[in-house]
Amino acid sequence: MVGGGIRGKTLFAAAVFIASVLVLALKLLNPTPVQILVEGNTAITTQVPGLFTYADVLVIAVALVLMSVSGTYILLHDSTTPAAAAPASAGDVILEERRQRWEEVARTLKDDEQTLFKAIIDEGIVHQSELVEKTGLPKSNVSRALYGLESRGLIERRRRGMGNVVLLK
Repeated sequence: MVGGGIRGKTLFAAAVFIASVLVLALKLLNPTPVQILVEGNTAITTQVPGLFTYADVLVIAVALVLMSVSGTYILLHDSTTPAAAAPASAGDVILEERRQRWEEVARTLKDDEQTLFKAIIDEGIVHQSELVEKTGLPKSNVSRALYGLESRGLIERRRRGMGNVVLLK
């Protein structure tokens, strides 16, 4: 499940949980407040605060059982999901979105810049000297192309010892 969507049994359990919480809250907050007494031809209604009928108690008990079962299912189902089927983390989603954006940007670049930018995307962080080896471009072309990418705000070069480390922005 990419994107954190809820499907199937978990969605059903969540709906049952929410419905049972609502029924339980309504019943506990609003007990049957009226008592009707019929004597002969007259009917007398009186308010009885805090009185629950047998039907109210039955509804409350059923709502509690449904809420407990569905809540337990949701908790246990989410915690026992295997790592391979677990939803992608927020960092993975962000990285994938950035990678797609970088791929789109790469199509608009010149030949050398495009070659270098794709190599940087593949590595993430790479030494400038490694880019020369990986791409087969001359050092001067690599330097000029990196300068162009840097001036567009696509990459960043940081000095490390005698060379530069190149990373995506």
